Amino acid sequence: MTYRYKVALIFLIGFFIDCINIFMSAVALPSIAHDMQVSTSSVAWVANAYILGLTLIIPVSTWLAGRFGSREILTASMLLFSGAVWMCGMAGSFHELVIWRFVQGIGGGLLIPVGQALTFNLFQGPQRAKISTLVMAVALIAPAISPTIGGVIVDSSSWRWVFHSNIPFSLIAAALSWLWIKEARPASLARPDIKGLLLVSTALGSLLMGMSLYGGDYPPLAALSCLMLGVICVVLYVLHYRRCDNAIVELSLLKSKKLSTSIFIYYAIPGVFTGVNLLSIFFLQNSLHFSAKLTGMFMILYASGAFIAMLVCGRVYNRFGARRLFTLGMLLHSAGIATLYLVDSAADLPIIVIAYCLMGIGGGIGANTAQTTSLMDFQGADTHKGSVIWNINRQMSFSIGAALFLMIYNLLLASLASTPAYHLTFVIAAVMGLLPLLQMSNLTTQKECHAQHNR
Repeated sequence: MTYRYKVALIFLIGFFIDCINIFMSAVALPSIAHDMQVSTSSVAWVANAYILGLTLIIPVSTWLAGRFGSREILTASMLLFSGAVWMCGMAGSFHELVIWRFVQGIGGGLLIPVGQALTFNLFQGPQRAKISTLVMAVALIAPAISPTIGGVIVDSSSWRWVFHSNIPFSLIAAALSWLWIKEARPASLARPDIKGLLLVSTALGSLLMGMSLYGGDYPPLAALSCLMLGVICVVLYVLHYRRCDNAIVELSLLKSKKLSTSIFIYYAIPGVFTGVNLLSIFFLQNSLHFSAKLTGMFMILYASGAFIAMLVCGRVYNRFGARRLFTLGMLLHSAGIATLYLVDSAADLPIIVIAYCLMGIGGGIGANTAQTTSLMDFQGADTHKGSVIWNINRQMSFSIGAALFLMIYNLLLASLASTPAYHLTFVIAAVMGLLPLLQMSNLTTQKECHAQHNR
């Protein structure tokens, strides 16, 4: 195995662990709530704490890799992750579980952007599409299989083993990182942007906290205060960025149409799908009385459609270009979401199958194209900086998607019955998933891109 594929394998293992921890733990939430006697809104912090820790550490991960070395950081991240998941499984109280989930997220957040930057720097040009296809295959296979596996673990043993089952993967990633990574440390390293780090961390933490509080049983003023604090910190960071020579998040990279469009697409497809799928789970189980196992199996349909789409997308990306693939992906994905509007009873199972297949195919095309396109304009250190922005976006899109559509559904419940509220939320989601179409004219076509390089 060549060096670049060794690095890619380490990143893919870490990425797989990250994905299954978002989706597998969700299956265990009812058991955790029952065992630890907490409410549904409170138990959501098992997921929120992980995403919060993951998101807050991403901005500083690149500096840490430069300061201590990529090999050392990747190894330490997986060892920290291993210890944290063990403690999650051993937690004696809910607050202890939430704290260790936060630590677990820190471990995962160190590996993802560093591993992605190392990998993408080794795969340039047309090869970027191939490695992006592997990345997105992991991003879809993990959510497809992890709910079913998690359900089997919970039913046959305990929710604690949902966390313990991660340990072999994280220890393997730690060992391979130490043995295989050979990246040299930079000769000189700029002083870290501590003020920027504090502003970015406070902004992300406040925004996630505000959205989580709004979706739970908390006073609206508390949620609004957190959201306002997050917005204020964003404004303060922009002002700070203009005066700082080595800002922790390099906003100038957003001038890249490829990166900014890919970010928009990620909110419109994976972000929207996260919220739609969460609502769909409640709709199918609570309104149509489907079993949890059957509900989880629809993700297999989604992943199958997405996997096939990604294989095709990886082959045709350089011929058709990002603009056409983005457009096709959005249209198919939103068509699948809109199809859920037609579901009224358990007899509509074939319609649900069609909906998830369409969402899977469209999601596979859109997400894979975004992953391929996002960092295409960057090389070297800029790839690391772009990876930080991209991975913050990836995590935030999941959180915002879930919070946004739960909020919309709850607002609609004030004037509609449960099923019509679900239906109208799906329609709104389908429309919102098409918003990036307005930006497609700004994206350089593949042929134009080749012409610019040839001049």
